[in-house]
Amino acid sequence: MKGQYQYLNKYIYRYKDKFLIALIFLILEAMGDLIQPTIMSRLIDKGVKTGDLKYIFKLGGLMLFMTALGAIFASTRNIVSSRVSQNFGADLREDLYIKIQNFSFDNIDKFQDASLIIRLTNDVNQIQNFSHGLMRIFAKAPILGIGSVVMAFLLNKRLALIIFGIISFVAFIILLNLKISYPIFTNIQIALDKVNGVMREYLSGIRVVKAFNRFKYESIRFRNVNEKLKDITLKGMRIVAVFNPIVTLIVDIGIVLVLYFGGLRVNTGQMEVGQIIAFVNYMTQVLFSLIMMTRILNTFIRAKASAERIGEVFDEENTVLEKENPVTFKNLKGKIKFDHVYFKYHEKSNYVLEDINFTVSPGDTVAIIGSTGAGKSTLINLIPRFYDCIKGCIKIDGIDVRDMELEELRENIAIVPQKTLLFTGSIKENIKWGDKYAGDEEVIEVSKIAQAHDFIISFNDGYDTYLGQEGVNLSGGQKQRISIARALIKKPKILILDDSTSAVDLITERKIKEGLRDYLKKTTVFLIAQRITSVMDADIILVMDRGRIVSVGNHEELMSVSETYQDIYISQIGKGVDLNGSKANPE
Repeated sequence: MKGQYQYLNKYIYRYKDKFLIALIFLILEAMGDLIQPTIMSRLIDKGVKTGDLKYIFKLGGLMLFMTALGAIFASTRNIVSSRVSQNFGADLREDLYIKIQNFSFDNIDKFQDASLIIRLTNDVNQIQNFSHGLMRIFAKAPILGIGSVVMAFLLNKRLALIIFGIISFVAFIILLNLKISYPIFTNIQIALDKVNGVMREYLSGIRVVKAFNRFKYESIRFRNVNEKLKDITLKGMRIVAVFNPIVTLIVDIGIVLVLYFGGLRVNTGQMEVGQIIAFVNYMTQVLFSLIMMTRILNTFIRAKASAERIGEVFDEENTVLEKENPVTFKNLKGKIKFDHVYFKYHEKSNYVLEDINFTVSPGDTVAIIGSTGAGKSTLINLIPRFYDCIKGCIKIDGIDVRDMELEELRENIAIVPQKTLLFTGSIKENIKWGDKYAGDEEVIEVSKIAQAHDFIISFNDGYDTYLGQEGVNLSGGQKQRISIARALIKKPKILILDDSTSAVDLITERKIKEGLRDYLKKTTVFLIAQRITSVMDADIILVMDRGRIVSVGNHEELMSVSETYQDIYISQIGKGVDLNGSKANPE
């Protein structure tokens, strides 16, 4: 295997022994099928023709024995092939899932979510079904076809030429089918991706669709991609519908020719009737083989297209790599330094972050504020190495994050993302995502700090309250507070809060921050916020604009020297007034 199919070598090596066992039983089964017409021809020509009942019963019993033996071989082969294909599919799906899990955000950005889901499900199923068919019927078809030609040739060389001619013509038809069908079935998978993408987007934003009454628009949007999938699928099915009858017609013509020329030879005494019947049976087996070959090719085309798509995922190189001998550490303190950091998402795009320089001492609270698109979330995504910077470096306790063991680095970091995500399960299970070994007392403690305890115990089931998908039965502020509790229970050395209190009121936000200050005295905290009230009491405030840090300092310093910070303050609070109601001087 080369290129995109090289990943399959592992599974071929793993299951080759069982695969060969299935093929051996399949070959034995096919040999039984091939010998039956010859036995029947002798039964007719020597037993029925002469009225030799003993010979008839003898060969009849032999045919029954061969049939029973074939059934045993078929059953054994089915059991083995089912186990091999199911295990192969499960292993491939799991390896693909692990590969996706290990992707950096940069890798994930190259694939649509819906496309990855299709590759994990439908594409794996296509390959699994092909491997199953290969051990059940696909390998049997060529064996029966070739075997039937050989057996027919042994019966009568001249009539066998008809079969050779039929097979040569059908081979041309099959190759033509392959050339036309492959791009169509590849496009079917792409069209299926688009249908799933639109459906996933609709289900994710169904509340927005309802709020804006955009059902008609979404229906038209779905109808368009659905129609494209239908049209391309119908195109593929039409090809299948045309080629199969053509193959059947050609083989039926061959059977007619065998009966005609065979009948002439019987009249002249050059052939027996039993041989003609055996020839017809072999032609029928050839017909079955050729029809199966066209189906095999159609299945192969789909499996090949799916294998290529899965290969694209396996071939994707992780952009965030861990060094062979990474630096390990036990007592991370949390001193962070950005040293002339530059970053952009794509090679041809503009820089999102430019010349970022600042240093944070352990235990400091660092607030980042700026307009939408200033690069705030991108900056903090570089700390746990969701992305790697293009130029410069980021150091924690004097060690470049690219030299650190990735798992250990992220174990010391907790993040409350901008988009709150809760998982299906109880509230307690969601909080314990931060530390699965945490006790109930710790769960309650962090919930109180996150100001979540009161609303949790107001539910009938308390901490055992079941949450629907993405915490659908909670408000935005409740979800944010549970997310904060989930991060706190990890007891991180570095805590990143990405606009994580935007859905709570100012009083609740102040209580959360007071609790954080007492609970995480030695933790370095990064706080991204849109509200200036959320950042005013931070030790260090970074003011960002268009990917650059334009000002650094605390609230009082920035009110004196930073026009950008002053503008944000005035736009949100008002000129000449601070939070305590006294005069503020932004000049």
